[in-house]
Amino acid sequence: MRIRLIAFASAADALGAGELDVELAAGATVEELRRWLEEHHPALRPHWPRLAVAVDGRLAGPGAELADGAEVALLPPVSGGGPGPEEAAAAAEGAATRLVDGPLDVAAAVARVSAPSRGAVVTFLGTVRDHHRGRPVEKLLYDAYRPMAASALGRIAAELAAQGEDLAVAIFHRLGEVGAGEASVVIAVASPHRAAAYAASRTALERLKSEVPIWKREHYADGSAAWREEEPLVAADPPSGG
Repeated sequence: MRIRLIAFASAADALGAGELDVELAAGATVEELRRWLEEHHPALRPHWPRLAVAVDGRLAGPGAELADGAEVALLPPVSGGGPGPEEAAAAAEGAATRLVDGPLDVAAAVARVSAPSRGAVVTFLGTVRDHHRGRPVEKLLYDAYRPMAASALGRIAAELAAQGEDLAVAIFHRLGEVGAGEASVVIAVASPHRAAAYAASRTALERLKSEVPIWKREHYADGSAAWREEEPLVAADPPSGG
């Protein structure tokens, strides 16, 4: 049988490609795929303990059986933590999320959550910082496993919206190249009272960093670049992008 393997960030670098067709015996498992990959792509071996594996958009364990035509994704830790459990995006009034391939529309995010009954509107705008640990940064490159990222964003916004009375949440995240000083994420939260809006905005950002399969590669002024996936977030050194 044939499966479609897709890899992201450091896993793609180790594999030498972002996509690969793999021929396996019928009924092969994720563990058997791992063995095949370590034999044919040994550079991937040291990365495997850090990877999550998704089969057709859902996280899967070593014993999961693969079907012909399955899409298997290799997911390194996301910026700020490992991928959380993938669930179907919940639907809730006021929840709105987008993955955007161009400049973010902050006004659209605010408009999505605003209402006469919501007296507090909190907007967080994350921009790309022009330096990291003393190194000049020219841009970030954001990559994502879009099906799972869209699902996770929708789930986060919906769950937060459901926690407060008349609370609305919008999260827009940009993908692709984002230059220093440009916005990479906007979070808009509206509520009848400011305390709930502030709390939901902060939680939305923290969950975005730990649960959504989006990766960023920093490009420095000297021409070098590095994935930021391996560095946990710490209060003294916030991420260079949103």
